[in-house]
Amino acid sequence: MASIIQIRRDTASNWTSANPTLAQGELGIETDTLKVKAGDGTTAWSSASYLIDTGGYAAYSDATANFTGNLQKSGSPVVTAAYTGDVDVTGELIVDSYNETYAAVTSSSNATTVDCEAGNAFSHTLTENTTFTFSNPPTSGTAFSFSLELIQDGSASGFTVTWPGAVDWPAATAPTLTATASAKDVFVFYTRDGGTTWYGFTAGQALG
Repeated sequence: MASIIQIRRDTASNWTSANPTLAQGELGIETDTLKVKAGDGTTAWSSASYLIDTGGYAAYSDATANFTGNLQKSGSPVVTAAYTGDVDVTGELIVDSYNETYAAVTSSSNATTVDCEAGNAFSHTLTENTTFTFSNPPTSGTAFSFSLELIQDGSASGFTVTWPGAVDWPAATAPTLTATASAKDVFVFYTRDGGTTWYGFTAGQALG
């Protein structure tokens, strides 16, 4: 006859009310939150830390979460809350979908900064001639890219931009911006050496 192993279980409120002390290595699960505690033989329930405290998934507090198998998001998610930091995955990463963070940037005193930590898709409406700076790229050895949509203002002023000296354009020639009112030009930039060199590409110009 097969053996059945059961874990002590109750609602979170009942655990708190009873406040038992779990034996060394004994597990207790909150059936309504799916959070789990492990006993040490001396600490009462209310004072014990959760072993699993994110609704059934292990919580990570390190700046970098390391996985050595497949991290798969299909059906039940591996991570249910927003995570700030790096996730290094060894193996295959499968997700149902993903989104890139978008941010609009503005200029001040003819200077515009694209902060690489703020997203991967940016837009800028030209209200003056401006010089761009690309700040906070990942360290060398990590590939990073972002798109930049440049929009001329509605008065057909034909504002121009000065790109960072680290940008390497095809044939060493930076593109000429579309000067007509409200015209949109889209560019993509890529680096793998911490921003020492950025490769610049034109994705489209004179867009509606």
